[in-house]
Amino acid sequence: MVRTAAIENPSTPSPETPRSAPASAPQRRLRLGWILALYLLGIFMGAIDTGIVSPARTLIQNSLGVDGPTGIWMITIYTLAYAAIIPISGKLADRFGRKTVYLVSIALFGLGSLLAALSHGAGSFGVLLAGRVVQALGGGGIIPVATAEFGTTFPENRRGLALGLVGGVYGIANILGSSAGSAILDAFGKERWELLFLVNVPISAAILALGVFLLPNSRGERTKPIDWAGIPVLALMVLALLYGLRNIDFFDFGASVASADVYPFLIGFAVLLPVFLLIERRAADPVLDLGLFRRRETLVTLVLSFLVGVMMMGMVFVPQMSENSLHIASGSGGYFVAVLGLFAGLSGPLSGTLIDRIGAKRVLAIGFAVTLGGSLFLILRVLPHPNYPSVLGALALIGLGLGFTIGTPLNYMMLAGAPKEESNSALAALSLIRSIGTAVAPAIMVGFLAQAGISAQVALMDRIPPVGTPTFAHLATLQAEYDALKANPDFAAQLDGKVPDLSKYLQAPDPSAMQGGELPADLQARLQGADVTTIVDLTKEVAARMYDQYVPGVVERIRDGLATGLAGLDGALAKMQEQADGLAQALTGAESGLAQMDDALAGLDAALANPFLADAQRTALDAQRADLAASRAALAGKADGLRTASAGLAAGLAQLGEFRATMQALSDEVPAAFAAYRTQYLASIEAERASIEATFQNSLDGGFRNMFLLVSASTVLAFLVLLFYREKRKTRPAAASAVAPEASAS
Repeated sequence: MVRTAAIENPSTPSPETPRSAPASAPQRRLRLGWILALYLLGIFMGAIDTGIVSPARTLIQNSLGVDGPTGIWMITIYTLAYAAIIPISGKLADRFGRKTVYLVSIALFGLGSLLAALSHGAGSFGVLLAGRVVQALGGGGIIPVATAEFGTTFPENRRGLALGLVGGVYGIANILGSSAGSAILDAFGKERWELLFLVNVPISAAILALGVFLLPNSRGERTKPIDWAGIPVLALMVLALLYGLRNIDFFDFGASVASADVYPFLIGFAVLLPVFLLIERRAADPVLDLGLFRRRETLVTLVLSFLVGVMMMGMVFVPQMSENSLHIASGSGGYFVAVLGLFAGLSGPLSGTLIDRIGAKRVLAIGFAVTLGGSLFLILRVLPHPNYPSVLGALALIGLGLGFTIGTPLNYMMLAGAPKEESNSALAALSLIRSIGTAVAPAIMVGFLAQAGISAQVALMDRIPPVGTPTFAHLATLQAEYDALKANPDFAAQLDGKVPDLSKYLQAPDPSAMQGGELPADLQARLQGADVTTIVDLTKEVAARMYDQYVPGVVERIRDGLATGLAGLDGALAKMQEQADGLAQALTGAESGLAQMDDALAGLDAALANPFLADAQRTALDAQRADLAASRAALAGKADGLRTASAGLAAGLAQLGEFRATMQALSDEVPAAFAAYRTQYLASIEAERASIEATFQNSLDGGFRNMFLLVSASTVLAFLVLLFYREKRKTRPAAASAVAPEASAS
């Protein structure tokens, strides 16, 4: 039977209440009030810290200069150490008293919080991890010890109410953790993340100062040695199991199990399990009561605790689900978590009151029914047709259901089924099994969202306008001039190899060619955290980034090709100009010869006009004139040919010069045309904003739908498991309290 230190050893009066002066009823109520306040404050502080760091993880890791895979350890290491210490702290509380273990846990939690806060000034991630481990070692001893105290110190007819307050406070704190973290960062600035930890220090100090004088040190009579062999083996088992489970990708099960982050730890657990069982069978006072797994009622309670852990994890994604469904920005979903926390806080104490009247089994069944109703309403009504009233209604139902299930009935059932001297250990085992559920569930739920994200990418590709090619004002002109030149056989040869084939550069780009290169780290992080309000802007930013990576190379290749063509044309023009110059020179010579011949012919004509010219001379001059006239005619024909050729060559030079000018204009136009098309393409994405957002929203809704189907399935399975629980009949006499009033007050 569990008794306080004063009852266990009458010769040693309790420092809180002397043996010789029993406390009056008002004093007992005041003492119970202080017990309630101090333990609930510790529960709230410990539970809220499991999520308070989440919104600041990226800020902290960037501040301390570590990457994402390393930074996640600030959360992972807390979770692992927290789960590992839970069963150990329960056993230590059975032996050394709840007050002692609770206050030591509070001190460790405060010390770890201070150490984590100091890591900011030290700039050390190692110091932060050390602080988180110390925090977890303290946090793991707070909740099971406090729950056991309420379950045994308070009279039986008020025990349900006390445990209901525990469930309500734990539920509110656990659900509101991330919102509290965001609120602190918003209030004091994101660079002051150390305040997330420092806030715990004065609270811890206040609990310690008051707890030393006001808390009873309830414990059982123990003479058997501590199970020093079982404690480290149990801790290693829990660490190996939870770490291995957290790293399993249930959507790529085979590959993930083969990972070095999974199979060595699962093998380690499998190896340690029989060793642990052997140690516990031989231990005089086992650290974990194996009878809990043999007794029907406690085994059913443990299975239900695992399923409740799975159900709880669905609530972690409520902010993201609400933001996606209602088309609101990331960070606004904390208000919806507040709805969950509010209704869980209302139903937690109510569940305790109902337990005192109708029993834990029925209360738990009510909680499962309400949670299932809320989940199905969310799946069937909210996700297909979201609006504020329906979202809030579904969350209110789920919050009410969770308030009935998170802790109160299960704690009550475990205390009812376990030996009273093992109450701390039993509740610690309950928390441990629930932690396993909370470790497995996120791996599956994140997988649902990952699959939804992949389907969203595929669906978005069908919605995003395809990348095309710019329109060039000079391209048609260039093609027409080119065709005209090629039609002239005199220029066809000149153009061969001189003009580039632009068709291969002016086709719509292959999307795969535009996906080369790395996006900036900040853009990658933003893409991973994209929501329905940012997906279009991020899509445009990614498209612009890929376009900017791809287009400069295309522009360079086009301009290089045009530059080669221009150089070839310049060579052809130079050669044609050389030919034109030769023709002009030959024509000048011919025209000079014609002028000389004309002068000679004029002289011959003058000589022939002489009447006194002898016949023989006239005959000779006539012959000479005829020869000269024939030569002139030949030279004139040549000059005409040269003139025609020169005119044709000049026209060709002008035509080829115009072609070159058009090619140069096209080369100058290319960068501006691609820049204009970039603006046009991004505008076409903007024009599809509504359809892109709807596609993204619907795809992610599929992930949330599967997630809450898992919650619903877990709830149905919990119903079936609950059928195997046989509730003991409650005794109503006032004397049937677990602890005498005097003992409760001491």
